[in-house]
Amino acid sequence: MTRTSLIFDCDPGVDDAIALFLAFASPADLDILAVTTVGGNVGGELTARNARLIRQIAGREDVPVIAGCARPVIRELVDAGHFHGESGLGSLPVFEPEAPLAPGHAAQFIVDAVMSRAARSVTLAITGPMTNLAVALALEPAIAERLGPVVIMGGARSEGGNITASAEYNIYADPEAAQRVVSSGCEIVMLGLDATHQVRATRAREAAIAALPTPQARATTELLRFLSPQEEALGTGGASPMHDPCVIGYILRPDLFVTRPCALQVETASPLTLGHTAVEFRLKDPAASRVRWAVTADADGFFDLLTERLARPPGGRA
Repeated sequence: MTRTSLIFDCDPGVDDAIALFLAFASPADLDILAVTTVGGNVGGELTARNARLIRQIAGREDVPVIAGCARPVIRELVDAGHFHGESGLGSLPVFEPEAPLAPGHAAQFIVDAVMSRAARSVTLAITGPMTNLAVALALEPAIAERLGPVVIMGGARSEGGNITASAEYNIYADPEAAQRVVSSGCEIVMLGLDATHQVRATRAREAAIAALPTPQARATTELLRFLSPQEEALGTGGASPMHDPCVIGYILRPDLFVTRPCALQVETASPLTLGHTAVEFRLKDPAASRVRWAVTADADGFFDLLTERLARPPGGRA
């Protein structure tokens, strides 16, 4: 089996942490070149620490963690600590990880990794604001044609927003970066709220994970239990959507998702609809589109995958 060379750009974040556990538990499928971090759900110093902390729990200190942009391209940071907790990891006990950050900046690492490898051989997963990729594109525009697919958690169409009436948080946090990325010519798969709201951690699914004996399963259970009361308040029965883990789920099992070609633009000027994703399916030539939008997801298939991977011992070897 050919492994996917992956850069995982994230802002952990409760659901980013679960996505990291899924990626770290899949070494036979994913050659993780680095985890790169960005300011988003919490500040950049905390997202960098949190990625290292999750890496340690998962037993994957072989994967470098590289810090990137601590704030958006032109705006002030709008964090989501009100949802993810002060640490960014909910009620999960935090500690200073043993392994340090790798040197360098995330944006430069993206450029160097993509330009030094065969064209379209590096996949990029993004589960936070797109600031690092936007800066990388400014440093070296040629990466747009050389990147493999860029799989992004972001945006909303039919579901409406989760930070404002029309905007999803990752896009709203740095709309200029998002617009730069979606208009760059990169091959993009967008997993927005339309798909991720279909993939929810019901009580039965959470119980299946809680029954697993591994440290990453125990940590995931703690993270899900932190989210559950917030989802109860939103009227979802406590079943948290797996926004960011869907990105890794798509990379591992694209057959679990249905996507459609589209044209995509991000609103950057309107105070009312800032961060709105305008998704247009009515295309003259769908085959020419470089962007695909996820419309449905197989929740049972996703949780079967997540549970199977979290059952593996630290290090991810089956």
